[in-house]
Parts: sequence; C-alpha cells; structure tokens
Amino acid sequence: MEGAGVRLHRAIGFLEPPETYDPFLLLDDFRSDEPRDWQKGFPWHPHRGMETITYVLRGEVDHADSLGNSGTIGAGDVQWMTAGSGIVHQEMPRGDAKGAVYGFQLWANLPAADKMIDPRYRGFSADEIPEVRDPGGAVIKVIAGTVNGVVGAVRDVAAGPEYLDVSVPAGGTFSHATKRGNTVFAYVFEGAGHFDERSDTLVADRHLVSFDDGDSVTVRAGPSGVRFLLVSGKPIGEPIAWRGPIVMNTDAELRTAFEELQRGTFIKKKAQ
Repeated sequence: MEGAGVRLHRAIGFLEPPETYDPFLLLDDFRSDEPRDWQKGFPWHPHRGMETITYVLRGEVDHADSLGNSGTIGAGDVQWMTAGSGIVHQEMPRGDAKGAVYGFQLWANLPAADKMIDPRYRGFSADEIPEVRDPGGAVIKVIAGTVNGVVGAVRDVAAGPEYLDVSVPAGGTFSHATKRGNTVFAYVFEGAGHFDERSDTLVADRHLVSFDDGDSVTVRAGPSGVRFLLVSGKPIGEPIAWRGPIVMNTDAELRTAFEELQRGTFIKKKAQ
C-alpha cells in the first residue's frame, strides 16, 4: 500500500539493498481493474534528490506540483519529473470506462552533483513517443534510449537510461544491444517469454529479470507473445541515504531535508 491507500505491486525497492539496481531505486506496477485499489491516490507529498518516471497504460492520472505544473497523464503518456532540490506534487488516478488504471512508476537516483539542481517536469503524450518495428516482429515504444537509430522522447537525463516498452508476437524474437557495465532489467506485464537463451524457462506477468553484464539482450516470445519493459542505465556508484520520497547521499543530508520540511523551507524554487 502506498500514497493514501493505493494497492500496487512493487517489483524493485522492497527488500533488496538500495544499490542493487543502481541507478534505479524503485519500480511500482499499479495495474488494477478495481477502483477501490487506486481511487485514494497519492495526495501532496515531497521529493528530493531523485527522478520519478510515470508511464500510464490505461485510465488517467491527474497531477499538480509546486512549480505550478498541472495536467493529466493519459494512456500511453509519460511524465518524467526531476525532483532535484525539492518539489511537492500529487498524483490522483482516474479509471477508464471500465474502472481500470494501469501503469508504472520508476524511480531513478540522481548523482550527488545533481541532487540540488532546480526541479523540472517533462510530459510526453503517446503520439510523441516513437515506435519502432523490429525485423524480428517486435514493436518497441522508445521512451528513452535508442533502437535501430530511433531516439526516444526523453533525453538529457543524468543516468543516460534506456526505457523501452517491447511487444514480441508469438514465435517472434527481439535482440537489443546493451552497454557493458550498465544495470539492465526486464519486467514482464503481458504474456510470457524466454529471457535466457540457455534455458526453456518462461518468464510471465509481474516477474522481473535482472541481467548479468553483457553486450546484448535476446528475448524469445512464448506461445501467446510477450510484452515487457526493458530498462537500463549507468550505475552512479555513490552512497545512498533513502527515506520515503527523499534520496540523498548521507544521513545528515536526509535530516536536513526533513528539518526543512518541518520549517517550511524545503522548496527552493517557487512557481513562476
């Protein structure tokens, strides 16, 4: 349970040490057909020292923040928010005609040099996110990164991440080059597929695959096809001090952040 009472599935950021998926901290899957699971939403709350990436598949999420931004994230849209020195925002889901809200939120850490930069918000509609059709039959939505020379919608991000939504039809295969030294993982959310060429194990819905270091990822779809997020990024390699929505490098920095919240001095950049 998160926010004011949103029931979700946490794929990263639950029990493992925070450095495990460096530079990524958390991946939440908030897919539900039941309004009672999401309708209380995520009322006003702070962030500092990290980025939140919200990707909606069904329904809508209304948002507003201390910079004066507000709007709605609809199906296929992405919101990439850099909290930097501090931002306060809210995210309130609204179901589609069938009462469903599906989506993901990924948290990415910021290096120490960027922890206190001015916060910024970037929103991308579904039609701004390029789609690539791979020779192996896969369809890839390029949120961030590059596929077959096509550059994703989100650029100029500290971790230089790739964030792909990959659909592979039954019998199809998808291969993608990865950078050595990067953290790479896949999260399945439809169907099932083979993520290890040496194994016949099928990885199905709501399972995460963490890859060893290498030069590429190859996925072979199961009999019903497979759809998954493929995420990678360069590790920051710095100490992580993390408490709730604030991610810093030291416990002293965390204490300062929460003291500033109590004093009302947390927000460094006001709405224009």
